Amino acid sequence: MKHLRFAALCRRDARAPRIIPLIIICVAILFQTVAVSQNEPEVTDTPAEQNDSATPDETPAKPKEAPPNPKYLTGEDPDYAAQFGWPVEYPEPLPGAILPDKRIVAYYGNPRSKLMGALGQYPKDEMLERLKKEADAWEEADPERKVQTALHLIAVVAQESPANKYRRIMPDETVEQVYSWAKESGAIMFIDIQAGQDDVREIIPRFEWILKNPDVHLAIDPEFDMVKSGRVPGTVIGTVDAEAINFASDYLGTLVKKYELPPKVFVIHRFTRNMLTNADKIKLSPEVAIVINMDGWGPPALKRNTYRDVIIREPVQFTGIKLFYRNDTKNENSMLPPRDILRLVPTPLYIQYQ
Repeated sequence: MKHLRFAALCRRDARAPRIIPLIIICVAILFQTVAVSQNEPEVTDTPAEQNDSATPDETPAKPKEAPPNPKYLTGEDPDYAAQFGWPVEYPEPLPGAILPDKRIVAYYGNPRSKLMGALGQYPKDEMLERLKKEADAWEEADPERKVQTALHLIAVVAQESPANKYRRIMPDETVEQVYSWAKESGAIMFIDIQAGQDDVREIIPRFEWILKNPDVHLAIDPEFDMVKSGRVPGTVIGTVDAEAINFASDYLGTLVKKYELPPKVFVIHRFTRNMLTNADKIKLSPEVAIVINMDGWGPPALKRNTYRDVIIREPVQFTGIKLFYRNDTKNENSMLPPRDILRLVPTPLYIQYQ
């Protein structure tokens, strides 16, 4: 557009013969602008990179990475993943660990809302039957790894209202209800926390009464953690630092030792880099299996790009991916099938349906 504006200026000035030198200047600028625009590199930032607010002065220079092998789709190249440290070395899990031997397939949501996910979208029996069908599909796609089903309850829901620090804790009766469904169907359960403007370090101990059970695990959703920004949930994407993650992991590890439990699974949702800061400082332990769950929605290509940017490029321990029955299938797009997800490197061991 720059060179078009300069050409227009030259045409206007050409009507006045007495300013021929200006025409020459305009022509020179035109050719210089075109030359610069032709040499400018193409900007190919993904949405995750565009949300990264770090500046060159704040971020140390990284070694230049080798491009993925073109014979692979995005997220599938093992050599590309190896550049970033995959597979990750981690402490040997304690006996009874779910990961890495099994794959968790979960239904996410809240029984008080049909809009928050599959867990509350259907009546209990239909919901459990649908979950079983998804689990069967995963076992068929990957017969070498057994599936552990899960009910992933949003037990602390972020709110637009400032009451109670922009979050609402579900009544114990709701938690017990979902836990009874999990036990009935042989599933495990996750307590998911959307902290609002409250501190997750204050919220988590509130759930010791249920987390002390061997089949109940924890999840944190940084998207709705507004402590740092001070904003209303849903108006901006929130963030959680590794310091808070390490607190939660240490707390779970303490419960494992105190109640002589098998290892806990700890899920952290992520679809932008800034949702989880200082990921390389997250501590690993035999008592807790940490899963970074890519929970962005969109067409397959976008999900692959986001998986590359926030999972492959920042290894922690285990990985997951969320599949959206509604949002992933907008505009005639299709939801990623198990066979395609199994080609990702690292391969997700936690599959969540919303």
